[in-house]
Amino acid sequence: MAGFFKKKTVDDVIKEQTKELRGTQRQITRDRSSLEKQEKQLEMEIKKMAKTGNKEACTILAKQLVQLRRQKNRSYAVGSKVTSMSSQTKLMNSQMKMAGAMATTTKTMQAVNKKMDPQKMQQTMQNFQKENMKMEMSEELINDTLDEIFDESGDEEESDSIVNQVLDEIGIEISGKMVNAPSASRNKPTSSATKSDGISDEDIERQLKALGVD
Repeated sequence: MAGFFKKKTVDDVIKEQTKELRGTQRQITRDRSSLEKQEKQLEMEIKKMAKTGNKEACTILAKQLVQLRRQKNRSYAVGSKVTSMSSQTKLMNSQMKMAGAMATTTKTMQAVNKKMDPQKMQQTMQNFQKENMKMEMSEELINDTLDEIFDESGDEEESDSIVNQVLDEIGIEISGKMVNAPSASRNKPTSSATKSDGISDEDIERQLKALGVD
């Protein structure tokens, strides 16, 4: 029972009107099709009467054909108006829905504006910008420090590489010269050999006595 007394919404009314307009349009289309069939039949009858030479019958049928074509043209005009009404109804429905959406959005914006404090938001944005700048500066300092560390390490490694290369080149050069140069041990007697050649028997006996060897 509650469904019978339920108040119709705007959407319900528009749906009913659209349904009625569609039904009217279908009926107009059927009537026009019937008129077109009658038009063809009259044209055939007029041709038949003309062949038999019945001028009076041709005149009567021609008048009926004129009336029928006028009625068909009126059906086109009515159908066009029905289509226009259906389009206007849909447009009005869209505009009403848009107006409702705008009203809802307006209420939401009003509620947000009541809760939002512009000064507090501005302060928050300024604090965010300040902290962001601090973070960027810290990151830049860290990156610079790391770059210096890696650059120094690289310089040290490069310096060591250059020193080793130079030493290798010198070593290769010295060894080459040492191979080609005459041996000093061959041409010059060692100090130990010289000393041994210069020690006398008396010195040897003196050392043995000092050690307690007779």
